Amino acid sequence: MTAPHEDDGLYGFAGLLEPAERAKLRALRAVLEARARPVIAEYWERAESPVELLPALRDLRLVDDPALLGPDGRTRELFAGFRVFEFSRVDIGIGMLFHGQVAMFRELVLRGGSPEQAAAWDAAILDFEMTGAFGLTEPDHGSDVARGLETTARRDGDDWILDGRKRWVGNAAHSAFVAIFARDVADGEVKAFLARTDAPGLTRTTIERKIALRLVTNSDIALEGVRVPESHRLQRVRSFADVAELFQPLRADVAWIGAGAQAGAYEAALRYALERRQFGRPIAGFQLVQEKLVRMLGNVTASLALAVRLAERRQTGEGSEADSSLAKVWIADRLRETVALAREVVGGNGLVADHDVARFFTDAEAVYTYEGTREINTLLVGRAVTGLSAFVR
Repeated sequence: MTAPHEDDGLYGFAGLLEPAERAKLRALRAVLEARARPVIAEYWERAESPVELLPALRDLRLVDDPALLGPDGRTRELFAGFRVFEFSRVDIGIGMLFHGQVAMFRELVLRGGSPEQAAAWDAAILDFEMTGAFGLTEPDHGSDVARGLETTARRDGDDWILDGRKRWVGNAAHSAFVAIFARDVADGEVKAFLARTDAPGLTRTTIERKIALRLVTNSDIALEGVRVPESHRLQRVRSFADVAELFQPLRADVAWIGAGAQAGAYEAALRYALERRQFGRPIAGFQLVQEKLVRMLGNVTASLALAVRLAERRQTGEGSEADSSLAKVWIADRLRETVALAREVVGGNGLVADHDVARFFTDAEAVYTYEGTREINTLLVGRAVTGLSAFVR
């Protein structure tokens, strides 16, 4: 029986893809297996981001190959999801290195910028010539950032002056721009600005000693009188409601990340169980080990089913905030369970990075938290099903 990511895997999810999409994913898989997998443990140990892989990933044209584009000039939601899945089953951090640019930063510009801004910058973003990161979370504000955003923006002639702090900004260390969300002191509304990371007054400090997503370079950012021209204010971000709308597709991506990471953990545990021998036979032949493998595979398959259906609904415009939040909550729960089972299968060797399981085990904690904590997403779904908000009492 083949693994869920393969062309004829369980329940045939990949059969929903078009031939060109399947071919592109096979090309991505080949690059990741040849270029990424052999060096992941070393990068993980050093807590470094493998930016050297970006040219090879860029050259695959995973986002802008004409063979993948529909009438709207975009890839299908299903293909975009499987692209995230393929990255995540090798390493979540490498996927974030790539998608932080072509999904988060690009989508922010396309959806939050004016048509003129999007047209001027999109090609450079896709070519990784105009690199960018996403700066919303602050040291004292995560889930409550909608009401608690402290970073400010003040208009001064043709410029804006930004002051404040941001935290957990992924990819900022190797990006030319960072999208700073700040509250306009004049009207109190949240706006978005593309600040140069080498601008006077902007300081980046790498967050160290992380236990999760060690292949992602996260930064603390301090802004002291940073000037950004009006031409680099994203014109269609006028309030936090616009920001919240931008986040919905990111939660959908997290569903695919969680499914892909589970697949990676399951595959690593299965490989180990087939190779590791105890009492004269592979441990894969013992009932207790097989029970864990089957539970893991069930979690992977069910998570993938939810992610696929979410992509289908988003493709037709039916997907809602509650759809994305429910998928994020449920799949993140299954991810935690799956990586714990994988660690049990691998035993003491699951505590070192050599067998892959340790990476998935620790990265699951980050997935469980970002793009809205489990509790916040639960309240979003709860509000949708009851009509009652439990956010504020």
